[in-house]
Amino acid sequence: MKMKFTYKNYLEYIYATVSLTIVFCLLSLIEVFKNFEILLFTYKLLNDIFTGLLIGLLFFPLYLALKYLKNSLGIIVIRVLFSVIALIQLGLIGYSLTTHTNLGADLLGYSLSDMYITVTASLSLSILLFLPFIILPLVYLGLIWLFQSFGHKINTIIIVVVIIFFGGINLIMASSIKPVSQNKLNFLISDIIRSENDKTSSSKGITTFKKEFPLEQSAENTKDVLSPFFNIQKEKPNVVFIIIEGLGSDFTDDGEYKGFTPYLDALTTKSLYWENFVSNAGRTFGALPSLLGSLPFGEDGFMELNPLPKHNSLISILKENGYTTSYYSGDESSFDKKSNFLEYNGIDKIIDINKFGPGYEKTKENSGGFSWGFPDAEIYRKTLSELNNKKEPRLDIIMTLTNHEPFDFPSKKVYLEKVERILNTKSSFEQNKMKEYKDILACVLYTDNSLQSFMEAYSKRADYANTIFIITGDHRLIPVPQKDNLSRFHVPLYIYSPMLKKTAKFKSISSHTDVAPSLVSFLTNNYQFNKIEKTTWLGQGLDTVRHFRNIHNIPLMRYKGSINDYIYKDFYYSDGNLFKIDEDFNISEADDDMRETITGSFNDFKKLNSYLTTKNKITKVASSFIKPVYAFTPAQLSTIKKLTKGLDRDQIFFLARDLAFKKERENARLLCNYVLNDLPNYGDVRTLKGRTLAWDGDYKNAEKELLEVISRTPFYGDSYLALMDVYWWSGKNKKAVEIGKKALQNQIVDSELGYKLAQAYNRMSNFKASNTTIDSLLLVHPENKEYSNFKKSLKK
Repeated sequence: MKMKFTYKNYLEYIYATVSLTIVFCLLSLIEVFKNFEILLFTYKLLNDIFTGLLIGLLFFPLYLALKYLKNSLGIIVIRVLFSVIALIQLGLIGYSLTTHTNLGADLLGYSLSDMYITVTASLSLSILLFLPFIILPLVYLGLIWLFQSFGHKINTIIIVVVIIFFGGINLIMASSIKPVSQNKLNFLISDIIRSENDKTSSSKGITTFKKEFPLEQSAENTKDVLSPFFNIQKEKPNVVFIIIEGLGSDFTDDGEYKGFTPYLDALTTKSLYWENFVSNAGRTFGALPSLLGSLPFGEDGFMELNPLPKHNSLISILKENGYTTSYYSGDESSFDKKSNFLEYNGIDKIIDINKFGPGYEKTKENSGGFSWGFPDAEIYRKTLSELNNKKEPRLDIIMTLTNHEPFDFPSKKVYLEKVERILNTKSSFEQNKMKEYKDILACVLYTDNSLQSFMEAYSKRADYANTIFIITGDHRLIPVPQKDNLSRFHVPLYIYSPMLKKTAKFKSISSHTDVAPSLVSFLTNNYQFNKIEKTTWLGQGLDTVRHFRNIHNIPLMRYKGSINDYIYKDFYYSDGNLFKIDEDFNISEADDDMRETITGSFNDFKKLNSYLTTKNKITKVASSFIKPVYAFTPAQLSTIKKLTKGLDRDQIFFLARDLAFKKERENARLLCNYVLNDLPNYGDVRTLKGRTLAWDGDYKNAEKELLEVISRTPFYGDSYLALMDVYWWSGKNKKAVEIGKKALQNQIVDSELGYKLAQAYNRMSNFKASNTTIDSLLLVHPENKEYSNFKKSLKK
């Protein structure tokens, strides 16, 4: 068809674009309404107009092409597409209001399942939640209707000129507009592009460094700065890491939201305490690699690397020197691939949500049916119960959970009352600032009290006198507004121990990556440890100078995929802006005199980070490093890629199950192995693999896999049933009885388990036990014919 390129022919597209721009502006007004600032709103309007104009220009060729095919098709598709864009903008604003940060390249760093878990943890499902997503498209289409109805009374050319004019102003002022002012969709796309460009430039042309292993240096270069503070004892000390979810310095000591961590505040004078300390990542994914391994980030966080580069850590080094190593948490350890990192370093035991068992109470589910797992007090209680069975010396790593959305925890009402009492002691300004976050402050109180109870219980243990506690936050709590980008990383560090002969408070800056170097240096210099010739730490060790200074260059990954923050001496570089850090850890805009030096240093780190992680050049000698369990040939990888395209891990499991039922068991096991490399605790997947091995008559490996499921998830019932089948088919009835009893001890409630156990007793001619077991089942299921017939067949 022929199209006449006249202004009036394309009014429908102009109306669609202008309406989208107006929706952006209305959403920005809603976003800032509560804390309205005219300058901020002006910047946001400029950015919204520019983004609307840009979207209009980008999609105009698509509109023309569709209009060419069918006159009405172009505008229909554009209106639907722009409605979706408006909904995306709404979702991004909701994310920003919840987290006080814009969603950017971190979107690419999380799997769909991880994002689902995080989102459902933060939201309570209700009709009101979905109502804005229904109203917004109606508002957008309503604006288009208004333009179509009254557009002839408006000089549309003037509107277009105004949009272009203000869009141009935004372009001129782009360098001065901060992320908080930016259109959320614009920021998301720009940040993803920036992140991908950073990755490309960091890796471009890097094949070698002056040293093949650039981090490698003599172990003697890391000075033992801790021993002057300790009474050294004969026996190796236990080391306990307590990594507290969301514990930012804003909530401790003299922080902006102080008063809600009385135990930790009291600990500042009883410990070695670093007040100007930072986490190297803005979310939990960075805590373990930085604290335990002083490791680089890779593209999306060290634990996302697959396979993990060869490296050493506190876990592997202490394990080589006779330590029992354990990890304790209340959530799923496979989230963020923590279990992969821990297992690759040879951790002896992981206690997570799968291993609590009866007698422990989870955090109650939200309206969407989601619970992160067990609250802090239960994590500590489980830890103490496990420690009774562990020999010394020990490395125990505890990660807490509760101080996170949805901020639900036991006895919440009691803690809310405590918050009210504390707020009543504060000025009206502080009360107004804090009253909106009562739930969170109550959660902080609970977190602090749970830690106190744990420490008091631990102090009654015989090994308390020979234990070193290292307490820090994984990052600053996100849903409470931060005063600046640096506060996202500002966390306290306490090293507390009965072995301390003197305490100290340090204003010098250090980070998570400095902890492992100093701790290893302290232990190897004062105790009977295997000599370490070379180290490959990213950090240089803790600075124990008491006055304010910084001797470190500290890279910071705000979220997965974003290495966009950097501390150099007393300067902080963030999002292209340069700030000066004062001794109270506040920042102010700095002159550009140091910009070239700092950006050069930062870019050098990015190249180093890429080289170390993509070329596997952290170290050539790793202590207890365990390679991924399953390695795949190129042909297998091709098959996996073909079968799993577009599928998440759960969908891959269902596919593997279907393949197994179709007797394509090799491919089924291949997919199982692929999932288990990432999620080793996925009980359904490993059980399926075990079943397929048994169906093929490979009882030995079937038993091995199913015992591994029980070891990892001892309260998951299906694995016991599958293993009892294996023992039946392989004639190992004694083992079947043993595993059946173990299931009952772990309170696996499943009538099928009792039936299989009764059958196993019968095959062993233990007719009394078989009768007793089937009788107990018939009391609960008297109408079950299968059980009744089995009972009739039994000998008395």
